Amino acid sequence: MNINTNNWNRIRYTLYSPVYDLIVLYFKNSRKKSIESLNIKPDEKVLIIGAGTGLDLEFLPNDCEITATDITSSMIGRLKKRSIKLGKNANAFVADGQALGFEDNSFDKIILHLILAVIPDPVTCIKEAERVLKQGGLIAVYDKFVKKNHKVSPLRRVANLFINFLATDITRDFESIIKNTELMVVSDVDADFNGVLRRIRLVKK
Repeated sequence: MNINTNNWNRIRYTLYSPVYDLIVLYFKNSRKKSIESLNIKPDEKVLIIGAGTGLDLEFLPNDCEITATDITSSMIGRLKKRSIKLGKNANAFVADGQALGFEDNSFDKIILHLILAVIPDPVTCIKEAERVLKQGGLIAVYDKFVKKNHKVSPLRRVANLFINFLATDITRDFESIIKNTELMVVSDVDADFNGVLRRIRLVKK
């Protein structure tokens, strides 16, 4: 049975939404550094794919135009409340990161935090992000990937059977995902858990 589906993501993240902020609190500093690397300027259009409860919002400048999407309606509901509380200009709605309803070259910056290891088809997701990103635009990726030039260990594959059911895939290879695009890697930094999570910045040339 394929558990990596939009329907399963809706179910499990609806259940997690009341406690999601506590679960991912550890990643706050890395989120901040990832967004700072985008150097977002006034009036730029920023898209957050898989925005969850909106934990990235506090690190975004107030004078940019924010669009946030997530597959789970309960997450978007919490994001909207957070947006109002923080005084952000955010347009948030339920959408599939694998089929974005935006025109080509619509956004200056895109944030992909903890989504490429969760979404059923990360290749389609990154290609959609590439499509809607303007030429010269940047993408900030922060997620769990196998270390560069490393293979997935047998222990990690076994652990993934349980972890993937609960939350996320820990066996995805970023290099295999990005090779399907023309995006260029600007920076790639080991982040949390001894490099299990990486902060990656991409540019659309």
